[in-house]
Amino acid sequence: MPSPEVVLDTVLDRSLIGGYTKLGYLARRRSWTGGRADPAPGSLAGRTALVTGAGGGLGEATARGLAELGATVHLLVRSEEKGRAVRDRILAAVPGATRERLPVQVCDLGELAKVREFAARFTAQVGSLDVLVHNAGLVPPERTETSEGNEITLAVHVLGPLLLTRGLADALAKGAELSGTDSRVLFVSSGGMYAQPLVADDLQFREGKYGGTAAYARTKRMQVVLTGILAEELAPRGITVHALHPGWARTPGVTDVYPAFDKILGPLLRSPDQGADTAVWLAAAPSSEVGTGRFWHDRAPRPEHYLSRTQETPEQVERFRAEVDRLTA
Repeated sequence: MPSPEVVLDTVLDRSLIGGYTKLGYLARRRSWTGGRADPAPGSLAGRTALVTGAGGGLGEATARGLAELGATVHLLVRSEEKGRAVRDRILAAVPGATRERLPVQVCDLGELAKVREFAARFTAQVGSLDVLVHNAGLVPPERTETSEGNEITLAVHVLGPLLLTRGLADALAKGAELSGTDSRVLFVSSGGMYAQPLVADDLQFREGKYGGTAAYARTKRMQVVLTGILAEELAPRGITVHALHPGWARTPGVTDVYPAFDKILGPLLRSPDQGADTAVWLAAAPSSEVGTGRFWHDRAPRPEHYLSRTQETPEQVERFRAEVDRLTA
């Protein structure tokens, strides 16, 4: 018989209101012991992390959590001014943090040429990397293409992160070598991906009625599939790859895009720190606890599918892999 804690966790995981809000976080937190306990202070001292979309919300909370554990955290943003403001807030909140341990990096992840340039520059300047958090995201009001002709959610959520991960693979492998453990790549996905199948033949969302929420959820499903692909590809180099979803957190990505949702569920939404908790924990948890290629929520691996209609076939995964490889060249 499963323990009462396991039963409660399963019930919460199937319940959006119970599991995705702060109610789920607070209920589960009581059982976080052993390998799922809070990382020890200083557990990331001497390690280097890069957080995309660090200009606020979950990205800022993740960066602050990693800094609190002693890491040097590179804040990747599109606006240098916004990055400096986040750095100042983290400096004020984290005792012992310094400007040198919070470098601001500027890159538009939707523009693949810029991603290539940034990855080459970062590897040359920094050399080794231990944690890469793909947090940058958006929900566009209408279908928009980048200057390179890619639909914007596909570019920012899938193509840019794929290209950045591969471009930083040498730095991640070096980090694993120096630390004696694995380096980690984390995709901040979304529970919304549960409603979407992998659309392997229309990555650019040119067919059907376009909607920003649907495009967001489709590309978040792609991130989870990409996690498995990259986990297999990078394992020989000491790099593990994970996806996670943060639940429903009170961030600009929720409150600005879905004001009615915020009005109804506002008191139940997680704080940014609660939403970022699993990403911070995954960055520092023991290797034996996390493995690779898994999908996480509230410090536990979760199923990648709850609906049979969202199940992808191996053939679909291969078509998806071939297309993203082609688009990132």
